[in-house]
Amino acid sequence: MTATERDRTVLLTGCGSGIGRRTARAFAREGWTVYATDLREDLLDPLAEECETAELDVTDAEQCEAVVARVADETGGIDCLVNNAGFGVVGAMEDVSADLAREQFDVLVHGPHRLARAALPHLRASGSGRPGSGRIVNVSSVLGRAAFPGLGTYSSAKFALEGLTDALRLEVAPEVEVVAVEPAWVRTNFEEAAMDRMADAERSSAYDDVYDLYERGAALDGGPLAVGPERVAETILRAATVSDPKTRYPVGWVARAIVSSRILPDRLRDRAIWGLAKSAVRLREWGLI
Repeated sequence: MTATERDRTVLLTGCGSGIGRRTARAFAREGWTVYATDLREDLLDPLAEECETAELDVTDAEQCEAVVARVADETGGIDCLVNNAGFGVVGAMEDVSADLAREQFDVLVHGPHRLARAALPHLRASGSGRPGSGRIVNVSSVLGRAAFPGLGTYSSAKFALEGLTDALRLEVAPEVEVVAVEPAWVRTNFEEAAMDRMADAERSSAYDDVYDLYERGAALDGGPLAVGPERVAETILRAATVSDPKTRYPVGWVARAIVSSRILPDRLRDRAIWGLAKSAVRLREWGLI
C-alpha cells in the first residue's frame, strides 16, 4: 500500500518535550499518522490524544527495530523518519570522560543510524519507488558546522551526524530524500539539562574562561537570539513535505550567520565565535537580554 492509498505516517524520536513535542503536533495537524517516541512513555502523555506513542531508547538496536516494525505493521508503511532525540554535554573536551562522550555519540549519531537502517526498506516502499517519496529528517545543529567552546562533545557528534546525513543522501537517492535541519539556540529545557550535567562534572582550572561563559548565563540559552521550538517544528515539517527539499535547513538568521562563517579562515572564525559567546554574556549582565 502506498502513501497515496493511506494516511502518511511519520516516526519521530525525542518527543517528550521541546522541539520533538511541537513537531509531533505539527505533523498531526496536517493529517499525518504520527508515532511519537521518547525514552520514557510517560513523557508522551500530553500527545496521547493526537498521536500514537511508544517508548524508544535509540541506543537499543532491538527496540529500534521493534518500534519500526510496529509502525509499519499497524499503518502499512512509513513515509518519514525524524531523528530528533538528543541531549547536551557542557564541558571542555579534556574534562569530558570517554564514557560520556561515547554516550553522546550513541544517542546523536548511532541512534539515527540504527533507525535509518530499520526504516529504509519501508521508506523506499512508501511510494512504490517514486523519487523522494520517503524522507529522513535529521535534526542536527549549526554546531555540526562550527564548534563552540564548552560544547565540543555535542558539536563533534553533530558534525558526525552531518556526515551521516550526507552519506545517506548520496546512497539512498532518488527514492528517499535525506535532509538536515540546523537550529542554533532554541528556547527549550536543553540548557537546563546540560547545566545539571556540568554541575556534576570535574573541571580543570585551565578552562576557567570556558566554564565562566556558562555560569554567567546566555552562552547556552541564547537569550533573545534563540528561536522558539515551534519555528524548528515548522521547518522540520516543511523539509518533510516539500517536493524538492534542500539538503540543509538552518533555522533563523543566527543559524544562517554561523553556517556562513565557514567561509572565514579558521583562526578568524575562532575569534568570531568567542566574540559571539562573550557578547551574549555581557548583554545579559547589562540587563539588555
